[in-house]
Amino acid sequence: MLTLYLGNKNYSSWSLRPWLALRQLDIPFREARIPLYQPDSASRLLAVSPSGKVPALKDGELVVWDSLAIGEYLAERFPEHGLWPSNARLRAEARSVSAEMHAGFAALRSQMPMNLRASLPGCGHTPEVLADIARIQAIWQGLRQRHSQHGDFLFGPFSYADAMFAPVVCRLHTYGVALDGVAGRYADTLLALPALQAWYADARAESEVIAQAEPYRQG
Repeated sequence: MLTLYLGNKNYSSWSLRPWLALRQLDIPFREARIPLYQPDSASRLLAVSPSGKVPALKDGELVVWDSLAIGEYLAERFPEHGLWPSNARLRAEARSVSAEMHAGFAALRSQMPMNLRASLPGCGHTPEVLADIARIQAIWQGLRQRHSQHGDFLFGPFSYADAMFAPVVCRLHTYGVALDGVAGRYADTLLALPALQAWYADARAESEVIAQAEPYRQG
């Protein structure tokens, strides 16, 4: 059985991405959580991931690390689940928006770090962050307008592109970012997924507080 190594569910946006894809598509796996920023975190991470980071996926003797690489591996390992669109042009577009999410939006990442237990409306709403959000909304609106007749997600059926953007939806929820129209309905669809709600429940049950991930924490 696959094993997915994760960080803290409250904070680890990268861990959420492959976990959500696996759960949403009912691919069996075992999860192993490694709390981050603990005295033994570095040694535990290096024992399971060559990069010393999460997520990492183990399949037998093979280890795949990095959320986007894991998505590509899962798409090849389980082609029947359609993690990428079947159409070659749509598949290229899904990979493009996923890669943009993977490499970009630095302001959003730094000013609105993932924190599922918190409610921080108004925090982090800098011009740079709002520019990132505008670009993300444009992606969502454009894709949903083109593919709404085929399903509720970016390319119709759920794909790895949706998993890549799920932590953004969580961030926008935490920081009270209002989305209108098509983009808002898409965000609501992701938030309502039973799999994502299960991740939220696990995050709320965690006790660790990572100061580096809580720039707006008072006291």
